[in-house]
Amino acid sequence: MHVMDSPAPPPQTGPLLAYQAMIASGALAADPAQAAAAERLQDLWERLRDYDPKPMPESGAGFFARLLRRHHAEEYVPTGLYLVGEVGRGKSMLMDLFFDTAAVARKQRIHFHRFIQTIHARIHAYKQAHPDVADPIPPLADQVAAEAALLCFDEFQVNDIADAMILGRLFQALFERGVVVVTTSNTAPDDLFKGQPGRDAFLPFIALIEQRLELLVMNGGRDYRRERMRGLRTWQVPVDAMSRQELDKAFLRLTGGSAIRPVTLTIMGRDLTVPQAADGVARFDFDSLCNTALGAGDYLAIATQFHTLILDGIPRLSPDNYDQARRFIVLVDTLYDQRVKLIASADATPDRIYQRGENAKMFERTASRLDEMQSEEWLGQAHLT
Repeated sequence: MHVMDSPAPPPQTGPLLAYQAMIASGALAADPAQAAAAERLQDLWERLRDYDPKPMPESGAGFFARLLRRHHAEEYVPTGLYLVGEVGRGKSMLMDLFFDTAAVARKQRIHFHRFIQTIHARIHAYKQAHPDVADPIPPLADQVAAEAALLCFDEFQVNDIADAMILGRLFQALFERGVVVVTTSNTAPDDLFKGQPGRDAFLPFIALIEQRLELLVMNGGRDYRRERMRGLRTWQVPVDAMSRQELDKAFLRLTGGSAIRPVTLTIMGRDLTVPQAADGVARFDFDSLCNTALGAGDYLAIATQFHTLILDGIPRLSPDNYDQARRFIVLVDTLYDQRVKLIASADATPDRIYQRGENAKMFERTASRLDEMQSEEWLGQAHLT
């Protein structure tokens, strides 16, 4: 989660001017679909300048309190945005420009998967602390609204019935409290949770999204993610200053100039910090991922949230460092299953990383997958979230 609590930017800023400046500097190529999205984001930016809805605490007069909230939402809350399109169109980059320039004192940018994890953890904690309260959603919405008048979500997606049932009521409550939502997604609202059991109960939430968020489709144009990946050497040997420099260049190229920040993932109540992340790309060194007490659930959280992993410093592996090797095997399997792109520096080519001793035979499958993950066909596949 990225939380901002700072003075409003000067009035001449905004996502459109920031986008145009990136084109003028050569950091981006002009793109009509991106320019149209930047204009729409600029319009919302103007409407949100100094936006700060005052929290409306719960009242014993339930019906009256709900009426006030509804009136407050209808009269004052600007319509948010739902940016949908294929991967690699620049949705996240544009939302970052909007978020970074938004003149809103209380704002949060968070990957939607992490938001859902946080909500489940908060509901559990609230029920533990208040066992007599039947419905934790209103107080939870109060907490979220107090933290952010603007919520920016990356990669909005719903795959779980438990999430689907919570989201409708939570978002209704957030909108009633004046929260504005901007989100990116690869899935149109009408296709959310499509084909899943219990979808009928989810339809009111889809209707709410369509009512409160303006749909902005960004299909067509260039696939910048694939273009940035084209021609990159994904496996650098050996681990030295030159390979690190090449990974630095790859990171900058793949993130397209987006701000690089640490990101915290919450996994089963634990926090996992991604040291560097931007525009769906995460960067770790080998020890941070494979020489610490991490497991399959941690790797799945990373692989779900990020379409590309840059990994520095893979050593030679053997029975002498088998725990690291075992974790690396699980990591590679997880990245492979989620179609995550891997760019790495290593002390050897994949077929020579683990050559001797017990379990060397087992690593042959991992080496084969690492070879496949460097192919053009693999790099062209869509990330699975």
